[in-house]
Amino acid sequence: MSTRTEKVEGLLKVEISDMIHRDLKDPRLGFVTVTDAEVTKDLRHAKIYVSVLGDEKAKQESLSVLQRAAGYMRGEFGRRAHLKIIPEITFKLDTAVETGTRIFELLEQVKRNDKE
Repeated sequence: MSTRTEKVEGLLKVEISDMIHRDLKDPRLGFVTVTDAEVTKDLRHAKIYVSVLGDEKAKQESLSVLQRAAGYMRGEFGRRAHLKIIPEITFKLDTAVETGTRIFELLEQVKRNDKE
């Protein structure tokens, strides 16, 4: 991966996170955290990975709100980043935190069972 791609990914994470917390006022938007960003080598497409607290319905609603706001965020990112090519943004749910929590719970359960 090139240095430019890495810089754009880092900038995307920071700026998109800022936009979500400051600019988007939709009440259906839950507690959203930007966890990662992936940009293609040609910088034309970007996947933004987000973690959302709540049940499955809240996650899907938040993801839907983010998808609808992707055009706005792309334009705003272009103004903030001053790039020649502004990537098309898509949002994906990041389930790594939930998976890690589930593994931790299972390990704790095994540990308790061993003590008994």
